Amino acid sequence: MSVWVKICGNTSLADATMAVEAGADAVGFVFAPSPRRVSAAEVGAICGGLPASVERIGVFVDARFDEIAATVRTARLTGLQLHFEAAADLPARLLAEFGAALRILRVVHFEAGSADRVKEAFNRHALDPHISGVLMDSRTAFAVGGTGVAFDWVEARKALLGDVGKTKLIAAGGLTPANVAEAIATMQPWGVDVVSGVEAAPGRKDPNKVREFVVRARAAACG
Repeated sequence: MSVWVKICGNTSLADATMAVEAGADAVGFVFAPSPRRVSAAEVGAICGGLPASVERIGVFVDARFDEIAATVRTARLTGLQLHFEAAADLPARLLAEFGAALRILRVVHFEAGSADRVKEAFNRHALDPHISGVLMDSRTAFAVGGTGVAFDWVEARKALLGDVGKTKLIAAGGLTPANVAEAIATMQPWGVDVVSGVEAAPGRKDPNKVREFVVRARAAACG
């Protein structure tokens, strides 16, 4: 089995290019309050220097349709990640605007005692034909993503037992080169997404960590 790898929270062409050269399938950009926040114009310039083959995913929190649509155009995005309870028709409207090739990921946050809620949310998104996959992340009182905090992979996998095959599951939240293999073995996801676990500082990547993360994720998926 192969695994889709996304390196998120990029703020420069140098970091995004390094992630691509390390073997990432996708690079991500945050358009929400964060130390890693970037503008659509900045990302458009970055994406203009990347190979067409790499996916370019925008992360949105509490954004309206017109905001997202304008950012997709200006930033040259090929996909987006909805880190909020968006209106049920938002994915359909975005696909109608940009075509079926746009990858849309919905995010579900796993917290202690939230297994039933997570299962319901996962199944609801899995039934939406406009969704490309569901990203499972951790959250804290101060952040809905990029927390550097891992959730309970065993409990999350139990909550989704028998349901993961319905859609693409992407594991995120507190992943690092040291634990990505364990996360893949436990969650059996279609993909993995990392932000803080491969950084030298918020918004600045550590090349060695990025390369090690990709190598270990690929090896775990093959093993």
